[in-house]
Amino acid sequence: MTHPVVDKTTRLSGRFSVANRFRKRCCGFGWEKSGRKVAFQRRRGGLATAATFSAAKSGCHLAKKHINVTDKVDSLQLPIDDFKFLQISDMLDGMLATYEHERTELACDPGKDLYGFLHKKSNLRDRAGLLKSDQRIAMRPSHLHYLKLLLLVALGGVTTTHVPLQDVPSSLKALPLDGHFSFQDVSAAARDFGNLSSFPPVAVLHPGSVADIATTVRHVFLMGEHSTLTVAARGHGHSLYGQSQAAGGIVISMESLQSNRMRVHPGASPYVDASGGELWINVLHETLKYGLAPKSWTDYLHLTVGGTLSNAGVSGQTFRHGPQISNVNELEIVTGRGDIITCSPEQNSDLFHAALGGLGQFGIITRARIPLEPAPEMVRWIRVLYSDFTSFTADQEMLISAEKTFDYIEGFVIINRTGILNNWRSSFNPQDPVQASQFESDGKVLFCLEMTKNFNPNDADIMEQEVNTLLSKLTYIPPSLFHTDVTYIEFLDRVHSSEMKLRAKGMWEVPHPWLNIIIPRSRIHKFAREVFGKILKDSNNGPILLYPVNKSRWDNRTSAIIPDEEVFYLVAFLSSALGPHNIKHTLDLNNKIIEFSDKAGIGVKQYLPNYTREQEWQSHFGARWDTFQQRKKAYDPLTILAPGQRIFQKASASLPLPS
Repeated sequence: MTHPVVDKTTRLSGRFSVANRFRKRCCGFGWEKSGRKVAFQRRRGGLATAATFSAAKSGCHLAKKHINVTDKVDSLQLPIDDFKFLQISDMLDGMLATYEHERTELACDPGKDLYGFLHKKSNLRDRAGLLKSDQRIAMRPSHLHYLKLLLLVALGGVTTTHVPLQDVPSSLKALPLDGHFSFQDVSAAARDFGNLSSFPPVAVLHPGSVADIATTVRHVFLMGEHSTLTVAARGHGHSLYGQSQAAGGIVISMESLQSNRMRVHPGASPYVDASGGELWINVLHETLKYGLAPKSWTDYLHLTVGGTLSNAGVSGQTFRHGPQISNVNELEIVTGRGDIITCSPEQNSDLFHAALGGLGQFGIITRARIPLEPAPEMVRWIRVLYSDFTSFTADQEMLISAEKTFDYIEGFVIINRTGILNNWRSSFNPQDPVQASQFESDGKVLFCLEMTKNFNPNDADIMEQEVNTLLSKLTYIPPSLFHTDVTYIEFLDRVHSSEMKLRAKGMWEVPHPWLNIIIPRSRIHKFAREVFGKILKDSNNGPILLYPVNKSRWDNRTSAIIPDEEVFYLVAFLSSALGPHNIKHTLDLNNKIIEFSDKAGIGVKQYLPNYTREQEWQSHFGARWDTFQQRKKAYDPLTILAPGQRIFQKASASLPLPS
């Protein structure tokens, strides 16, 4: 089903068929729309009812004919505005009916007036009565006639389906779902990895199907622009500042979809179809059964597919393969209208590129098709140290530009850490144990270059030669060379191993006031001189990552924002904070880093951005802000989705700010 358009005239000219995609249980009828014609036929027992809208200069006229039955037809003239026309069109596009064996036939020309009919003895009139254009409907939805009442409201000229706030739970309970809503135990949906924000929703949806998500979003859409209800998709809950929360809204637990939607397709161009709620670690386990794996990763794999693709998904493979959003063949998305749309670079390409890195603003990713490559069995994992930032960055940039290089390249900053090499001994082997034991790191700012080389056991000798050749070109401190050989999955899941240790100490579920930024290559030295050792006196609160990537590996059609220079650096301050004072201290340091960067003209862009004002978002997107706004109007015109990002605010809602 496709309609990447915004105006009512163009929308009616789209061609699509959705009848064959509907589940029997919830799709009593379907229709096919071509040009200005929407056709459907409704059958009930031996009685068939056909209806058509015929174009007229003054609007549309609907004529109704009963087969085998002769009855008087009532007509009603109803003025509608552009928004109402769009609402009716959307209802016809995506409405999931609950009856079996129903089809209807309609042909409509966009006009300022809509002529309709409601038969005195028709089922609709019997159930709901004839509405005048100035009347609002008061109803308690049921599985049997809920959607037909919505259509009746639209034809009656009512702008919204009015559901009082106190009746929202009952209206949600009435939706025909494969899964279910939770209304009592919603506390988990008001927490995230950042542990800095808590905004409880009114309900949590545990979807049993993608149709559940579409039905829920469409229900909120049909409440209209005056409803305060919003919807947030929540993966594994690793947002930092409440981005996956929906204050007083609906949170969708995307992990409910993960179990039965993954399919690996081996062959000449292998790929995996994975649910948007699937964890990347599960994708890895499943694809390894075929000797395959995705090309691009994040450092932490216990994140959902839809979550990372809504941001970018970066790690040490990004310099070569690009971020995860550059490694997607196809997406299935539920838009802010409740439409289920399949998109790719060739089909519905605007929505495809909008959703990738789109911060959840244009739709909920329910499925992703990820290309695969042959997976190695083993990894040579290497760390070396530098005391000079210029040498450190020069070696990094040389490695990411070389044709023959390592398979993974990252770096991190170590400020005033005691016995750093001794700490490595639990996992790594020193090249020279004696010199390593004599190395002092106290009071120093050091820079670690971390690299890996993939290999299979039969090719270990070749790997050894390649690694030695590459290391011979680097200018690291000789005593600091450490390495170890681990399985491919052990390396990729390395952060989870650290997580288990921290959980055992009660140090994982603490506040994480992280700051992730992107810096142009031309400004990285100016940034480092001021921040490392001046603004930041130590790195005891958590790792500081710093490594370069190539812009040419990023697709500039996506919504992700990066600097204009060919090489830029990803810098991440991954702090953990214990106690209110430490939280405030860390947030103050983050603000100092941003303030310095702004005043010094560093050209910083935030990754996993956290802004609270529209002008900050405008500055973040720069020249692409207008495109971002236009896409929002096209795919989520009522600003229903991802309210926790605080980019757009629903007209009738007032969003809280993170504490």
